[in-house]
Amino acid sequence: MSGTEQAPTSARTRRRGDDLVRAIHAAVLAEVIEVGVGGLTMEGIAKRAATAKTSLYRRWASPRELLLDALHEAHPEEVPSLSADDLRGDLINALRQLVSWMVTPAATAVMAIMNERHRYPDLVDALYEQVFGARGGTVTSVVLRHYADQGKLDPDLLTPVVRDIGEALVFKRALDTGVLPDDETLVAIVDQAVLPAVGIPPEPGR
Repeated sequence: MSGTEQAPTSARTRRRGDDLVRAIHAAVLAEVIEVGVGGLTMEGIAKRAATAKTSLYRRWASPRELLLDALHEAHPEEVPSLSADDLRGDLINALRQLVSWMVTPAATAVMAIMNERHRYPDLVDALYEQVFGARGGTVTSVVLRHYADQGKLDPDLLTPVVRDIGEALVFKRALDTGVLPDDETLVAIVDQAVLPAVGIPPEPGR
């Protein structure tokens, strides 16, 4: 084994299975943030994860495949109430989940990819298909589709624009103010934008 594939014996014996996968996922996210998509290599990921490069190749064929796997595992997936009896609450929780994700290394890694989308369009396409799409799309769209499937919403109202309203406003507020939206803002987004878009007017006093 070459020097680039050596890892400390203690690291190899201490972390196996899910623990090792989590360490590798954390390493690839940190790598892409630091070196960008073009600088991503199995050698760099293995070194950061303190494991052998062969450990990576046993499961992933390339750094980008590993990156997409890590992003998929880290991406939030909203689980609305099975009874579909609290649309407002489920939508607010979905936006809270989004805001929590926005401060994670996974979100920073996604931004690193999107900043280079003109250089790596195939990777961006894979990101939308294998991460965002595989996790149900935008978090509020998961909730809205669930309620439509349960007969609580008119599915014809769930246009692409309506499905994206919540997330779009969260990102706009963050971009405009430089800080993440607080809970009061998330509630306002749901009450004043998302719910009216699906035919539910604001309740008096809200």
